[in-house]
Amino acid sequence: MLRALLAVLVVALPWAAAAQDLEARARALHRDAIVVDGHNDVPMLLLDLGFDLGMDGAAPDTTSPWPWFFLSWLPGRPAGEELRTDTDLARMERGGLDAQFFSIWVDPDHYDPERPGVATARAQAMIDAVLEQVQRHPERLALAKSAEDVRRIVASGRHAALMGLEGGHAIEDDLGTLRRYHAQGVRYMTLTWSFSHTWADSSGDAGGHGGLTEFGRDVVREMNDLGMLVDVSHVSDPTFWDALETSRAPVIASHSSARSIAPHPRNLSDDMLRAVGESGGVVMLNFGGIFLDPRKVGTWNHVKNTLRYGFPVPTTLAMLADHVEHVARVAGVDHVGLGSDFDGTLFLPDDMRTVEDFPNLTVELARRGWSDADLRKLLGENLLRVLARTQALASAPGAR
Repeated sequence: MLRALLAVLVVALPWAAAAQDLEARARALHRDAIVVDGHNDVPMLLLDLGFDLGMDGAAPDTTSPWPWFFLSWLPGRPAGEELRTDTDLARMERGGLDAQFFSIWVDPDHYDPERPGVATARAQAMIDAVLEQVQRHPERLALAKSAEDVRRIVASGRHAALMGLEGGHAIEDDLGTLRRYHAQGVRYMTLTWSFSHTWADSSGDAGGHGGLTEFGRDVVREMNDLGMLVDVSHVSDPTFWDALETSRAPVIASHSSARSIAPHPRNLSDDMLRAVGESGGVVMLNFGGIFLDPRKVGTWNHVKNTLRYGFPVPTTLAMLADHVEHVARVAGVDHVGLGSDFDGTLFLPDDMRTVEDFPNLTVELARRGWSDADLRKLLGENLLRVLARTQALASAPGAR
């Protein structure tokens, strides 16, 4: 018996040591790499509930804001330091998150073609909320408008703040407004959110245009001229293909996962993944359980499987890694990135609950045999390449 135990130890101890060494090396690589997250919805908490990125959104006595977005008419909703969030500067530092695209999301309550100016005012207020954070925390945060800015800011020991406009309805059919947002630092626009508007169809409803209208194509061309990334997350399949056909620059999906694994209409099919790769673009994986876990796709599906498997039905880090590997396999490892949707989605994977947990994915993929070079591509280099390429195409002679 003793001999058998010793034999097990002889095998197990070196394996355990090797596993510890792999994890340590993966975490060191993560810390050294430039890590870019393509989508985070914390700006709505900054603007509406008085949260500040310098606050501790992980404090044990804080409260999730989620129920209060649906029950905002009730008194006593948490605000400021009372909020539990997925995002704050301290956890960005601990998670090695170097560059964050903050989402400028105009919810449907602020969009009505019959009430001009309401949506643009909301978008401007959210942009101002992000810029105010940069002003409040200049020693930790700086605004980036280019890939070069990101590298410079990260080299200075600070986090790079970028902005992405989530939903083309927020320009209210005005290319001048699009240019104004770009001038303030918005570096991508998601063509739709979860509803169709006057010039583009969404994956969230039946639509009515069959894709992009001619004005919608003009919007894409203007984004190319500005050097603004064209984002195809949330769009209908016809809008996706119209955008790919129209854009002369690479396109991105800022927070979408693989439809062949989890058949959510917000996810991209394998043909779409290949097309983004062929455009030179990048697909940035959404961490939300309803986009990763086929058991959670659709509200009724989630209810059924919660009853079947018990509450809560866990979404695992391995599921997220499976989506990452699928996109890398289909689109190519040069065309995959991270778009967490933190503070904007539910049912996050175990071990990937907040921005502090980004290194856990790096460790998981290293265990699966990912090389250091490919990990760096996923973590940020792919997106930085696409941003630099898009801006170079805009400034090339004869671009306009």
